[in-house]
Amino acid sequence: MTVSLPHVRFGRDRMTLADAGQLEWLVTNGQGSYASASLLCHNTRGYHGLLVSALQPPVGRMLVLPTLIEKLVVGEKTYDLSTIVWSGGWTAPEGYVWIEEVRFEGTLPTWRLSSPDFVLEKSLWMVRDQNTLAISYNLTWAREDARLEVSPITAARDYHSREYNGDPYPEISVYSSVLSVKYPNIDQSLFVHIDGATVTTDGTVYRGFDLPKERERGLTDAEDHILAGQLACEIKTDKTITLVANIGSAPATLAPESRDAEVARQLGVIDTWHKANSLQIAPEWVKQLVLASDQFIVARTRNDGSHGKTIIAGYHWFADWGRDTMISISGTCLTTGEYDIAHDILMSFADVIDGGMVPNRFPDGGEAPEYNTVDATFWFITAVRDYVETSGDKDFLKQMMPVFADIVEHLEQGTRYNIHIDPNDGLISAGSDSVQLTWMDARVGDWVVTPRRGKPIEVNAKWIEGLTWLSKVAKGAEAKRYSGLLEHARKGFQRFWNEETGYCFDVIDGPDGDDATLRPNQIFAARPDIDLLTQQQAEAVVSVCERNLLTPAGLRSLAPFENGYTLNFTGASERRDAAYHQGTVWGWLIGPFIEAHLATFKAPKRSAQILAPFADQLRVEGIGTINEVFEAAEPHAPKGCIAQAWSVGEVLRAWHLIRAAQSSKTTRKV
Repeated sequence: MTVSLPHVRFGRDRMTLADAGQLEWLVTNGQGSYASASLLCHNTRGYHGLLVSALQPPVGRMLVLPTLIEKLVVGEKTYDLSTIVWSGGWTAPEGYVWIEEVRFEGTLPTWRLSSPDFVLEKSLWMVRDQNTLAISYNLTWAREDARLEVSPITAARDYHSREYNGDPYPEISVYSSVLSVKYPNIDQSLFVHIDGATVTTDGTVYRGFDLPKERERGLTDAEDHILAGQLACEIKTDKTITLVANIGSAPATLAPESRDAEVARQLGVIDTWHKANSLQIAPEWVKQLVLASDQFIVARTRNDGSHGKTIIAGYHWFADWGRDTMISISGTCLTTGEYDIAHDILMSFADVIDGGMVPNRFPDGGEAPEYNTVDATFWFITAVRDYVETSGDKDFLKQMMPVFADIVEHLEQGTRYNIHIDPNDGLISAGSDSVQLTWMDARVGDWVVTPRRGKPIEVNAKWIEGLTWLSKVAKGAEAKRYSGLLEHARKGFQRFWNEETGYCFDVIDGPDGDDATLRPNQIFAARPDIDLLTQQQAEAVVSVCERNLLTPAGLRSLAPFENGYTLNFTGASERRDAAYHQGTVWGWLIGPFIEAHLATFKAPKRSAQILAPFADQLRVEGIGTINEVFEAAEPHAPKGCIAQAWSVGEVLRAWHLIRAAQSSKTTRKV
């Protein structure tokens, strides 16, 4: 079996600001650092940059190299290769007019630029586990002698902020062929070098870089940066020149085969996936998702100082979140065969469980984790179950049993935010006036948009799912304890069925009684294997969700006929947060929907048809990956992060579930 990387190509017909300017690529280094821009290699977001470095992996991310101004001088003629759009809407230079094609080998982009006087190929990659960017320039043909001139645009700001008037201003210096930029607010320096180049300094403040994607989000849509200097050198036909940029205490030394090493590493990721699933052949778009999954897996230092792994929730602006990690791990790590990584991630989170709770978020600045989620703990149990059942690691299960016992004990006693087991029905109840505890966690000022206080249905479905497994794997008194809790909770769960509507309540026992709002959360209960609903009830739940919530990009967070339903996810953050779970489509929900559909109807052909449109999402905004959310209104425009771990992970998991069902003889028509 020969393993190959997926290849994607965009031709000259796509190379316009209106089209390619909406597409975005992402290259990562395994530590939370990344390079990203539009397909035309110009920045449309404040989060874009050729080097965004995680100084406290995977957080502490700083934009240090926003972009480059590149020129090719052929004889007496100068060609601008870069593209920059300025405030007011004017574009200069317009280097995109020379782009003939952009192709991707795995996640690595190569631009082919051509004119009557030259053909140039530019390839970009990052060095694994280093804050180092490399860009190679290969002049495949030129009419006359040529010279390459590259001028780094520099910055030193937190990637969430913006930069104005060249503040802070750096110290710029040159030695040998290295341009050095030292900012007062960063301990390390930015180094940019090309072997043999002539290097000069500058320091001019360039004002008004336009950020249209931020304008769409109601955020600051322009900023200023500094032209650090220029690196210039002759470039010979069929000879490759490589620019290296890094942040550190000294210039990085680039191994000649560093790009080949990254290609080989990505081939290894695909090979591991193939072997774990006994695959001979797989669709190219699914292979792309495997590599997209790999981009979310990053390093994190544990409490004891040891090195572990975690999952970035999304690029560009999320760090690692407990809930997102636990939902993502089955798709991003287990379906791909990365069992050791899954083990490391689960250990990293098990180490910081407190009060029976998995942390919801590790803040960007590296502060103490935040514990403000009711469901992440139950997703943790699911993740451990999936890991143990997939990997067969019984020792890890034994190690986790005291952790589970501690979780249940805290739930019985009650923990933060009034999270507890209700002794009357065995269900999980939670609620606080000012804290949003479920995955529907939007908040505008003091307004919790979807408070869902009481007993949310997906929380209790996951609680019972966890107890179902724990009662099987525990022994002796513990097994009896979990079985008793399970029997009590299953009986209590019957209260979620709403005879009047013919589907489930979203929340019961809330401050205003039971909430019959049609949301996607009940899909977690529509699985006969956890024995919460009858076959007829499960079919009714899946059907009502399919009719009212299902879209080609995932499930709506609210049915169109409900009060507060919002079609668009646009504008300022307050408006977007208000729409976040009020109709906005979430890609990750396709995973539980497909799982419920397969379990209930046993019709993998239909499930495959439902999943199929996701192949197109990989070429809509984030190239080779899947967005966080999509608008409720057709055509369901992609919004939020361009790459979201649980979107990618759950689509990948759904594909594997369908594949397994297709090989089973237990199927029937819907």
